[in-house]
Amino acid sequence: QVQLVESGGGLVQAGGSLRLSCAASGLSSSSYSMGWFRQAPGKEREFVTTISWYDGRTWYADSVKGRFTISRDNAKNTVYLQMNSLKPEDTAVYYCAVRVGYGGVLDRPHSYNYWGQGTQVTVSS
Repeated sequence: QVQLVESGGGLVQAGGSLRLSCAASGLSSSSYSMGWFRQAPGKEREFVTTISWYDGRTWYADSVKGRFTISRDNAKNTVYLQMNSLKPEDTAVYYCAVRVGYGGVLDRPHSYNYWGQGTQVTVSS
């Protein structure tokens, strides 16, 4: 059974930084991607970034390019999201997700098979 446990959310002032972590267990191969989505109140869940576990390739939403960095620790089966220069519009619940295989579209929530419980990120102005 795949489990994703997120940590690292919190309250930060605009311009500040936070680092989210997502530890995965139960994954049996390297043919998957781990990504982050976010959902603000009243809005749809949106893609933030994802990383291929096989070769480390990364993809980012335009809204976070240059400010957010996704990375992975293979030994710990953990993915990190370093968020810098945070803005109030980054406020949302952030979800870690796993996409098994390479089907679907990597920036669409329905392409992902497993989800974490979410962690709140609040950026004050």
